Amino acid sequence: MIYARSGVDALAKRDRVISPGTGIEHWGTIFFGPRTSTKNAPGPQATMSELQAHETIKTHFHGVTMFQLFVAGSGTIGNRGQALKPLTVQFKDHHTAYGPVTAGAQGLSFVALRMYTGDSKPTYIHNKIEAREKMQPSKRRNLTSDPAGFSIEPVLRARKEVAWETVLEDDDGLAAMVVRLGANMSVQGPDPKLAGGYYVFIGNGTMQHDGAELSLWSIVVVENNEDKFEIRAGGDGLEALVLQFPLSEH
Repeated sequence: MIYARSGVDALAKRDRVISPGTGIEHWGTIFFGPRTSTKNAPGPQATMSELQAHETIKTHFHGVTMFQLFVAGSGTIGNRGQALKPLTVQFKDHHTAYGPVTAGAQGLSFVALRMYTGDSKPTYIHNKIEAREKMQPSKRRNLTSDPAGFSIEPVLRARKEVAWETVLEDDDGLAAMVVRLGANMSVQGPDPKLAGGYYVFIGNGTMQHDGAELSLWSIVVVENNEDKFEIRAGGDGLEALVLQFPLSEH
């Protein structure tokens, strides 16, 4: 299937939530699926978290492979304090610990993207008994890209050629790419059947899909049972992240 959600529509339902990792109230938005889950279900699961200034989420893991996009604000990740700036891409295999994640002085917004609804409830490493009981084998990849840059509006709109830039990849289909298109240009997305399906996340400009023009932070999900998917820019051009899941995630 193909799923689509307007960023405008999703963020209109932004809510205040208590973070299980900090005990602090911050903001949460649901794009697809439940905010958190402990059982498998069909369909994607995608949520946004917006942290308070200087809020820290403790080191933890999830039972589902995921991409995370750090889309606004700033912060750090890991004990060495690796900088997080827009738009940094993180890929994390299931049952792979990461963190802590600490927001900067202006807060930090990130989107968690999963191809299916599974055991997304965080398990915290400081709870050693629970972490040991829930840990399972995986490739343990925890990859973080350099921030992807985006064009100013007139440069994007006037672009004449499609450009693809890879920011993360591995040999089992895992890939994170930026695709750049000028106004009303189109290009075929990756073949969904070659890996575990993919997300298209609008980072700049607009995208035409199913009669609608999707704007900033809108999301389209292409499952790997689809034959193809066309990425078509709107009148302002488009710069999108195409986030392809490994072959095992289908």
